[in-house]
Amino acid sequence: MMYRRVAVKVGSNVLTRSDGTLDITRMSALVDQLADLRRRGVEVILVSSGAVASGRSEMHLPASETEQMDGVEQRQLFSAVGQAKLMGRYVELFRDHGIHVGQVLTTKENFSTPRQNENQRQCMTAMLSHGVLPIVNENDTVCVTELMFTDNDELSGLIAQLMGCDALIILSNVDGLYTGNPKEAASRVIREVHQGEDIAQFIRSDERSSAGRGGMDSKCLTAQTVTAAGIHVYIANGKRENVLTDLLSQPDAIPFTHFLP
Repeated sequence: MMYRRVAVKVGSNVLTRSDGTLDITRMSALVDQLADLRRRGVEVILVSSGAVASGRSEMHLPASETEQMDGVEQRQLFSAVGQAKLMGRYVELFRDHGIHVGQVLTTKENFSTPRQNENQRQCMTAMLSHGVLPIVNENDTVCVTELMFTDNDELSGLIAQLMGCDALIILSNVDGLYTGNPKEAASRVIREVHQGEDIAQFIRSDERSSAGRGGMDSKCLTAQTVTAAGIHVYIANGKRENVLTDLLSQPDAIPFTHFLP
């Protein structure tokens, strides 16, 4: 299955190691796959987490100092440092494929009016038409709590709808939505979820990413909203080798959950 335009959301747990530092090997592998999709004629918009985790590991602040900062102040500081580092890595990695990238930092307020929506859409449309791959993230440096997205799952869903994507691929550190606890041998990945299907019994609301804000409940809520707009949604494991190319070219080779529009 191949699409004209896709949004790919990459979670913090995919891009960072257990110590919070950027996993450059993983980033390089994902960039190789995104470049391959581009060569196949697919327009790609990347929604990338990882800035806060990257900044936190870069700063190496003692616990006594971070404890004196509130949550918003920490996100602003770490994202300001980490976003620059994250984008620098992406620029280097995509350059090896001859691909220009552009940074799009946004806030929830930017989706609040038709005019702001259109401004964002025109910006990314211009980038895509000139062969530039947009890399989108929340602008944590200026966000306060009430203006923050729930997480980048929500942001990726808004971007996919705004840009008329055919599919949204959410890459996490699990293979998809399971019938039970993913750590239990009896649990199985649910291959397909149809529009309007009740999946509440399969979602563990206490599950959260260790490096980011999201969890499976957030991903499924985003998926249900986006499929209602006629867009395919996939939840897959971003740490699997060749996950993107396999998902789109030989889907029987890997596990994932496909939410059907």
